Amino acid sequence: MGDAGSVAPGGWQRARRIARLTAIGTGATVAATVATGGVLLGQARQARRTIPMAEAPPPRCDGVYGAKLPGPPVTMVILGDSSAAGYGVHRRRETPGALLATGLSRRLHRPVRLHRFAVVGALSAGLKPQVESALEVEPDIAVVLVGGNDVTNRTPPAVAVRYLVDAVRTLRAAGCEVVVGTCPDLGAIRPIQPPLRWLARRWSRQLAAAQTVAVVEAGGWTVSLGDLLGPRFAAEPTRMFAWDRFHPSAEGYAVAAAALLPTVLSALGAGQERRPALAGAEGVRSLPEAAQEAARHAGTEVSATRVRGRERGPGGRWAQLRRRAFFGVGAVPQPGAAADPAQVEGLA
Repeated sequence: MGDAGSVAPGGWQRARRIARLTAIGTGATVAATVATGGVLLGQARQARRTIPMAEAPPPRCDGVYGAKLPGPPVTMVILGDSSAAGYGVHRRRETPGALLATGLSRRLHRPVRLHRFAVVGALSAGLKPQVESALEVEPDIAVVLVGGNDVTNRTPPAVAVRYLVDAVRTLRAAGCEVVVGTCPDLGAIRPIQPPLRWLARRWSRQLAAAQTVAVVEAGGWTVSLGDLLGPRFAAEPTRMFAWDRFHPSAEGYAVAAAALLPTVLSALGAGQERRPALAGAEGVRSLPEAAQEAARHAGTEVSATRVRGRERGPGGRWAQLRRRAFFGVGAVPQPGAAADPAQVEGLA
């Protein structure tokens, strides 16, 4: 696979620059905390003690969804880390792969053959063997969720993004569409306390913005996960987090899948616009500007576009920014109701 600089002229420089700019919002506060290195190290050790280690593996979700529907199956692969694998849930139907495959099948009215190659604990550096395995099944669409472990292991963003874009380019060269859910906001994790929480938020946004620039340059689509569940996590942590208070619960994964599904459909050429997008939240931007916007607003889709037939303008590649209505968010059960994400509207 090629050198990172071959993605596009200046592409990596823009990815690094956008990562730095994304951090400005919290920069002053965070800079003041850097001096308290002992406090941060102590908090990191405490967080590791508080968050339990992985126990049983997540349920397998491989198989054909909508097998009785007509037509040849669409082949989808799920790559990445524990969030892609569905760690934290106990039923096959609750995993993000199963939710996406079910929703995709019912909206396309075709079978979907799902293969999960995601590995609990994986960093972006671990994507290469996953991609090699995925190519053996000749996928039509790949969904990649990765980045959280790069943040917790302090992988330099440029290094993490290099591995991710190599994966995207390899899949695209094989004719596979690629949708990347960018790095989630680890500042939303309850066991992580300030000031470490502020740094975790900064690092997460840096990586998410750099991922967006590089992935779109490489021909993929991105959806910012960010603090997608942040307000609900804060209000209902016992519902939205799994038992380890680090990974999403079944309902958390249902909301994440609801955010990803419209972009998966669009990448396959089957997207349909729902309600009008939020005012000021969509439109055409330069890719670096779109990456900044997406890092600030969870659920934002970024894809390449043209303006007057041109791919690039003065600020770099043109990008389309969309805030799609989440399929199924309004149907997540309320407290006391039976929580069955497989029955969420649009995913069932």
